[in-house]
Amino acid sequence: MSESHSIVGLKIKSIRESKNLTVEEIAERSGLSLEQITSIENDEYLPSLGPLIKIARALGVRLGSFLDDNDELGPVVCRAEENTSSISFSNDTTAARKHMEYHALAKEKAGRHMEPFLIDIQPCEEKTFTLSAHEGEEFIYVMKGQVEIAYGKETYTLNEGDSIFYDSIIKHHVHGVAGQAAKILAVVYIPF
Repeated sequence: MSESHSIVGLKIKSIRESKNLTVEEIAERSGLSLEQITSIENDEYLPSLGPLIKIARALGVRLGSFLDDNDELGPVVCRAEENTSSISFSNDTTAARKHMEYHALAKEKAGRHMEPFLIDIQPCEEKTFTLSAHEGEEFIYVMKGQVEIAYGKETYTLNEGDSIFYDSIIKHHVHGVAGQAAKILAVVYIPF
């Protein structure tokens, strides 16, 4: 388990406790199960962005609050050699399958509404995926490999240099083509 993974669960629990909210209240507000919230807080499971956004809304904070290291108000520079921490999100509530490794590019920036990530997509032989949806928009630029985006009833295949911009309220899933690895730049906008 990565160090950043542990930080997310700890921050969620810390924010919840600072607001004097119970796990039951967060489960009710977010529409997630009590077991999911507990598992996330105990770093047993880190879900896709959708459930994390629901938890952020239930707590009344930005998604970035779970990733923030500092509260920098000015510009934030992210140097390639310093960007070593990552977070792996699962998109399956029962098996906690991990197929994407997120490298946050602006976690020090306070008050942001966009979440930029470099994402390493691991090869996956799955043919069916659990789609997820959340408020906001996403922009994806393929840096390496080929990527498939299941979006509603459509599937889009993107090659290196291709990009896609979509409303993330529509159920979607991002994965490498036919079990291949890929690397993307993704910017997620979440209204608050």
